[in-house]
Amino acid sequence: MVINKYRMRSNIKSFNLSGMGCSAGLLSIDLAKDLLKCNPNSNAVVLSTEILTKNFYKGRERAMLLPNAIFRVGAAAVLLSNRQSDCHRAKYRLIHLIRTHKGCDDKSFNCIQQEQDGEGNLGIRLGKDLMVVAGEALKSNISTLGPLVLPISEKILFVLSLIGRKIFKFEWEPYVPDFKTAFEHFCIHAGGRAVIDELQKNLRLTAEHVEASRMTLHRFGNTSSSSIWYELSYIECKGRMKKGDRVWQIGIGSGFKCNSAVWKCNRTVKKPLDGAWVDCIESYPVHILDVVKV
Repeated sequence: MVINKYRMRSNIKSFNLSGMGCSAGLLSIDLAKDLLKCNPNSNAVVLSTEILTKNFYKGRERAMLLPNAIFRVGAAAVLLSNRQSDCHRAKYRLIHLIRTHKGCDDKSFNCIQQEQDGEGNLGIRLGKDLMVVAGEALKSNISTLGPLVLPISEKILFVLSLIGRKIFKFEWEPYVPDFKTAFEHFCIHAGGRAVIDELQKNLRLTAEHVEASRMTLHRFGNTSSSSIWYELSYIECKGRMKKGDRVWQIGIGSGFKCNSAVWKCNRTVKKPLDGAWVDCIESYPVHILDVVKV
């Protein structure tokens, strides 16, 4: 549809990654990266979108109604290039991309499923084990990413903690590396408030580090695979992206999958004059009231 709309060349290669869930954005970046390796002097466009119509649930089961409440239509397009002439124009450079898929585990595979309820209504069921599964996938992902990005001081502290617990049997809590020493910005998939809360707690992030994720969820809801690009745009609109800053994007979704992308900012990014946030960025951040169940 996009190729026909803009009358692109007939030899354009198009790949459809629908069905990959909320982590499809970074999965697509990985595919584009591989394609650019095989095709020098080329460009690649990654289009991430969420379309609600297909999975809108019309029934009454509570576990299947939640996606109706938090998912929203959204889209983002990212232009990637391996052309030498584009180096001076590029805002970011891809440093690492780590993909984790836990589909071999039944609990992970079944925690998010499209199925019919007792009345035959089709929808998405979110399992009770979702947060546990997400935590396990994230742990596997960062165990691969950590050695690539953490400074030597954090690696030493982690090794000493491991030796103390495994060899000397000290009753220490497992040492959680401080990823704030490796990144200036975090773009956590805005899958829901519980997702952001859990990742903030486990990664020991400050409120400012998860501000982009919370405000994206507040303003746009869960736009699936495009949410991490809304968050990156939020940071840019706030004028916080400086040359040399490192960004960690975390995409999680059905499968169960957890994908991480690490970008390094090539130049200080000026506040954009257009985009999804331009008409409302001055109103953010907003205070989000705590909701308790009574």
